[in-house]
Amino acid sequence: MSSFVEIIHISTLVMMIIASFLAVVFKKLLPSIVALSVASLLLSLEFYLLHAPDVAIAEAAIGAGLTMAIFIFAIRGTR
Repeated sequence: MSSFVEIIHISTLVMMIIASFLAVVFKKLLPSIVALSVASLLLSLEFYLLHAPDVAIAEAAIGAGLTMAIFIFAIRGTR
């Protein structure tokens, strides 16, 4: 059973690294922001898998939700 949990952890971390890499590589700002939010959501999933649901909720709300909204608001303000 522990090998299944390890596979889930590793796959979540690999997807988070890929999303973080895509956030840096994308040329346009909006896809970059979405990739950063996906990385943050995957990080909150990892926190939940590590039995820290309070940290997972905070990361999902602040890291993914609020940060994405602030970045999109800033982009719209500069155009």
